[in-house]
Amino acid sequence: MEPVTTRRVTRRWPWISGSLTLGLAAAIGLLVVLRESPLDLDAGWMEEVIEHRSPYWEVPALLMDRLGGGLVGVLVVPIAIVVGLLIARRRWAALFSVLAAVLSAGLVQLLKNLFGRARPEDILVMADFGSFPSGHVANAATVAATFVLVFGLRRQRWWLWMLGAAWIVAMALSRTYLGAHWVTDTLGGALVGVAVAVIVWAPFAARIEAEASPGRGIGARAAARE
Repeated sequence: MEPVTTRRVTRRWPWISGSLTLGLAAAIGLLVVLRESPLDLDAGWMEEVIEHRSPYWEVPALLMDRLGGGLVGVLVVPIAIVVGLLIARRRWAALFSVLAAVLSAGLVQLLKNLFGRARPEDILVMADFGSFPSGHVANAATVAATFVLVFGLRRQRWWLWMLGAAWIVAMALSRTYLGAHWVTDTLGGALVGVAVAVIVWAPFAARIEAEASPGRGIGARAAARE
């Protein structure tokens, strides 16, 4: 009975952990809306950011702004990932990547309209309505989680985990530097992006693993059917 129980827990952990993470993001959103004024963390961080603004930091921040949003972040980057996966004959991974990107972007827009949080006043770029959660950070987190789940689990490529975390943090820092988001917005975006990727990955996990090891033969096909 133990192997069966362990297997069931293993299969369910992405759904459970992803749902809890989404719940945490929603709780943060509810907190900042009920508070109405910025949290102490938000206000303190924004004061530090404004004090240390300089042309030297503005250039990379604007670059991250272009890479993480608009046509590049929402269309070009996801399409490039899908094309690369298809070229590598990873069709299940490609499908997972598409669904994760679309659902993440859709959920972000839903939460933005649901919470309707005002953006900081000292914003340096044009931005759409709704500050919570950060769409740029959610996109970055979805991409990072996608790469980790496709390439970083089976062979335990810890460098890929660290690279993904660095990408999310860099995007979050750029959004607060530009005054486009409060720091809690970026936290919410990161939670949403990772949670959506994990939840979407759950039903594809066995197939993604199987197509990564075509030499497993019958064992791979059996894993894909489970």
